Amino acid sequence: MLIHRPYGIEHPYANSPDQRVPVLPLVGEQVRLGVVAPPDVTAVVCEWGSLTLDMSRAETATADAAALAGGEGHLSEAQAKSLGADDGWSVVTPPVTEPVRYRFRTEAGTTDWFEVSPARWTQEGGELRGGEDRVIDVEWLVSAEGVHRARFKLPLQTGDHLVGFGERYDELDQRGKQLDAMVFEQYKAQGVHGRTYLPMPFAHVVNGGWGFHVRTSRRTWFSSDGDGLTVEVALGDEPVVDLGIYQGSPTEVLTAFLDEVGRAEELPDWIFRLWASGNEWNTQDLVMARMDTHRELEIPVGTVVIEAWSDEEGITIWRDAQYAVTSDGTAHKAADFSYPKDGAWPNPGAMIDELHRRGIKVVLWQIPLQKSEFDTGQVAADAAAMVQAGHAVLEADGTPYHNRGWWFPKALMPDLSVQRTRDWWTEKRRYLVEDIDVDGFKTDGGEHAWGHDLSYADGRRGDEGNNVFPVHYARAFGDLLRSAGKAPVTFSRAGFTGSQAHGIFWAGDEDSTWEAFRSSITAGLTAASCGIVYWGWDLAGFSGPVPDAELYLRATAASTFLPIMQYHSEFNHHQRPLRDRTPWHVAETTGDDRVVPIFRAYAVLREQLVPYLAEQAARTIATDRPLLRPLFFDHADDPEIWNHPYQYLLGDDLLVNPVLEPGVTTWTTYLPEGSWYDAWTGEPVACGLVTRDVPLEVVPVYTRTPGVNLSRGVLPGRP
Repeated sequence: MLIHRPYGIEHPYANSPDQRVPVLPLVGEQVRLGVVAPPDVTAVVCEWGSLTLDMSRAETATADAAALAGGEGHLSEAQAKSLGADDGWSVVTPPVTEPVRYRFRTEAGTTDWFEVSPARWTQEGGELRGGEDRVIDVEWLVSAEGVHRARFKLPLQTGDHLVGFGERYDELDQRGKQLDAMVFEQYKAQGVHGRTYLPMPFAHVVNGGWGFHVRTSRRTWFSSDGDGLTVEVALGDEPVVDLGIYQGSPTEVLTAFLDEVGRAEELPDWIFRLWASGNEWNTQDLVMARMDTHRELEIPVGTVVIEAWSDEEGITIWRDAQYAVTSDGTAHKAADFSYPKDGAWPNPGAMIDELHRRGIKVVLWQIPLQKSEFDTGQVAADAAAMVQAGHAVLEADGTPYHNRGWWFPKALMPDLSVQRTRDWWTEKRRYLVEDIDVDGFKTDGGEHAWGHDLSYADGRRGDEGNNVFPVHYARAFGDLLRSAGKAPVTFSRAGFTGSQAHGIFWAGDEDSTWEAFRSSITAGLTAASCGIVYWGWDLAGFSGPVPDAELYLRATAASTFLPIMQYHSEFNHHQRPLRDRTPWHVAETTGDDRVVPIFRAYAVLREQLVPYLAEQAARTIATDRPLLRPLFFDHADDPEIWNHPYQYLLGDDLLVNPVLEPGVTTWTTYLPEGSWYDAWTGEPVACGLVTRDVPLEVVPVYTRTPGVNLSRGVLPGRP
């Protein structure tokens, strides 16, 4: 059997061996055709119009596959294998000048016919709505099959800066960059590859005094040169581009954008305390031991995220639980389960009650996929029910979509675009909230929808619906929590336009390196510029060997002054040495006895900051001035701020400049015009460039408010 899919697996940044490249050629462009054949095939030819082209064995796509993985880690090998194929054949065609039919043939048979129609850019073909007085050079990509894309230019002036486009890891200012808006799981090294879990086709043009939003959930591309920003937009059946242009200050631009797409709501104060987790905390004993050590070392903790609580099949039932399978896939209640005393989780309800007595909230991990490779058990019943009741995302031919990515491969995906499936999917988790009092969900994943022609129940195809899947996903779990009388605390890494209204976000998977530290700060600032209020990262990274003490403590210091403070560590198959990011394990691994007392001091300071953070988050939601605020929101007319892209304001009163290099003893901060005080000493500081000593106990923080003294526990807004 020969396999050729013109779009391949539809990985947005790499080609699969059975693909046509490019999928849509321009007139006069050559095309590489790929096909996968059984191992015993010795020859393949392509009938290309009236020509017969001999195909040759293709090299395994190792270069593209290797680009997926950001280095060592539990997902790297899976990613590197995802595009490889030893049975691929390929051929490069003559230039395509008109529509061509083609097929593939071996001695055993032929494929169906395929057709490719070349396209050309023209000045006619579609309609631009909005921005007519600003847009120039509008073009449309047209073939015999229709209008596929629009392309236009937004003029930029000297000194204009581009900030936004969702969460971006490489630079605060995207002027001169090439990027796109496509939800994607780049496993580590996002700043190197320019990919993101949380894109948005929205940006500020700082200095110019305006911003824009391409009102689409389809893929968009952006590139800027010396005099303008070129925007390319994928189109659907209607060849229309809807462009919003917003005038005013950065805050006014953001307000106009959020008026359209939604904004955050106030979440309870407990989210601002320290969050703790480890992928290998996969038993009740381990979780409680970690929380016991927090208590023994007097390191306050507000939330524990339990990732490895379930069997990773349905992500609904505690591992080792005993229960009767509901053959029709209906939801269980807490009373349906019993737990063996020698099991992994002998009494989850009692564990959560005890954590609550200690003032610790509990967040459980989720993934929006349903494994489908099982023949028996609850996971098989749930998979069958999902398909039979019409709750699965579908392929164009009406068959269920199976995940094409490397994580949970072949799993089914619930169609969360409609309320009936959101209700069906979350009902299986309701007992966790209502019966055993879970406080929130880590809504991990969300990037698994690959395919332009997937079919969603809300009427969208994949090219329009895939990017908004993570928005529906976080919304579903937020609604579940609300329906049980709880705050909608979701903790996501993927998102798109509209995610602003749905919970908390973190920066995703990263190594424990200084480079990743810097790129994560940039990610937070760009996300905040697009209206994401509650944001954090896995401090000092979660993947790879345990960070050294200096990196860990510098990252702890920075995270103390971010909206969300949390540590986390990746699954490492319980191999020794362990890779927990708990402060005591970092101290033991590095042999540095400074780690625990310094971490404790920052965690205590974080507790003291909770009222300030809660007050400032409420003010952010009321005014749209970001909680995590790049300096251009307050000082857009000061060109010097762009030389200090990692500095930021945390609320109205604190300016933070994380120490982002190893081995330094002093650190220089730029203080814009105004009155400033060193927040650690209360001493006045002149604006301009200021250098101070930075022992590990200190991250440079300055305040506009006299009398603040972090060393003495005197914080903004508190006497």
